[in-house]
Order: sequence, then C-alpha cells, then structure tokens
Amino acid sequence: MAKAFVLMETAVGRSKEVVAALNKIPGVTSVDAVTGPYDIIAIIQGETLNDIGDTVTGKIHPIPGISRTVTCLAI
Repeated sequence: MAKAFVLMETAVGRSKEVVAALNKIPGVTSVDAVTGPYDIIAIIQGETLNDIGDTVTGKIHPIPGISRTVTCLAI
C-alpha cells in the first residue's frame, strides 16, 4: 500500500469547496485545512505509486481553486 501527503495552496476564499471536493475522491483518507505556507494537506492511499500519481494528476489537480500542489510520498 502506497501513501502520500499532498500539500496544497488554494485561491483566496476557495479552501472550503476544495476540502469538500477532496473528501469525495476515493483514496483520499484525510483532509485538513492548515495554517502556514499551505492551505490544505490531504493524505491519499493507493495500491501502487502509479495509483497515487493517477489520483494526484487526474483527480486532485483538476479541482477548481487549487493553485499549487506538492506531493510527499511516505517511505
């Protein structure tokens, strides 16, 4: 099982709707709004690293309001 932390910057005023959209994605196990340089941190899991990549690029990146992501793979 692969696991990753996805750190996201959002457009001003869009965090709540981004959190709601993230919570609907299969494989997203946790979503938290945070303070600091990022606005949201999500934990995602998949069977393989390719599953993680597909989730990030195919399901998370297209969410309106996300301006930047950084994905950190758990080892």
